[in-house]
Formats: sequence, C-alpha cells, structure tokens
Amino acid sequence: MTSPAALAAENALAATATGRAWVFGDNVDTDVLAPGLYMKGPVSELAKHCLEALDPRFAREARPGDIVVGGSNFGMGSSREQAAMALKALGIAAVVAKSFARIFYRNAMNLALPVLVCPEAGAIAAGDRLALHAAEGRLDDLTQGRVFACEPIPPHLLAMIADGGLLPHLAKKLGARA
Repeated sequence: MTSPAALAAENALAATATGRAWVFGDNVDTDVLAPGLYMKGPVSELAKHCLEALDPRFAREARPGDIVVGGSNFGMGSSREQAAMALKALGIAAVVAKSFARIFYRNAMNLALPVLVCPEAGAIAAGDRLALHAAEGRLDDLTQGRVFACEPIPPHLLAMIADGGLLPHLAKKLGARA
C-alpha cells in the first residue's frame, strides 16, 4: 500500500492535484500545525494532532490529495519544519493561502509540499472540490465553478518538488557532477 505522503507527492507532480478544501483563517500558527506536546514522537503521531486546535476532524478525515486553504500569514510562528512534515504525512497535496510566513514557505518547498499564494483564497469554502494547476498558477473550484489566479511555482522549485524536496534535489544535482 502506498503511503499518504507518497500519494501526495505523486499528486503534487501531476498536471492537476484534485482534492477537498480544508479552509482555515488568518495567522495559522506552526504550533497548531505541529503541537509541541507531540514533537518528540514520530511524525506519524504528530500528524494525528495537526490542526486539531482549529478543527478536531482535520487529521482524522483529511485524505491524500486534499488541499489546505489559508488566509493571510499561514504558517506564522516558530520555524518548525515539522509543520510541513505533518501536512505531508497526512497526504495533503498543497497549501494555498493569501500569504505565507516566509520560513513556513521555505520549509514546505524544501520538503516538496507545494505552497501557492492565492489572493482570493478567502472565497473558497470548506469542502469545495479543488483542482490545482501549480505550474500554471491556477486553482479551479469545481464546486463553485470559479477559477482563481495564484502565483505559479517557478520551474526551478517545481524541479525541486519533483525530486522530492531540497535534499534529494541537491543529491541529484551534485551526484550528476561527480
């Protein structure tokens, strides 16, 4: 059986990632993405508590391919890379938000979790069926019949995501030179 994280990676690299929207507001903190109480355990255990302070159903009901939608300043707070790890462990295909905290944005991309800035993310409703075209910077809300413009992920970051994140990408690039 393929793990949720592997399915999420495959979905992120596909032409379109399709899933259900999990909608959260502004200033979602890394402390609710990766609660400190569970930081010493494995990521699989931490993921079971991801966002439970905002929606106790999230970790239990999220499915591979689902997309997290946030407001402004998503991923603010500490520099926990486990915040992105927990989302990936649940199979989340991408995070779309009005804006991101810089360190969360970098951590997510480094871990091959696509994150896209979408100024109109607030118009998406929880449970809407979404189709994300990361390279094009387009998010289709299939439930509402609307199309939202996002900032496309640059080709060099798409290549890094395709390679599985920063470390595998560097290993591939540096290995090719050896």
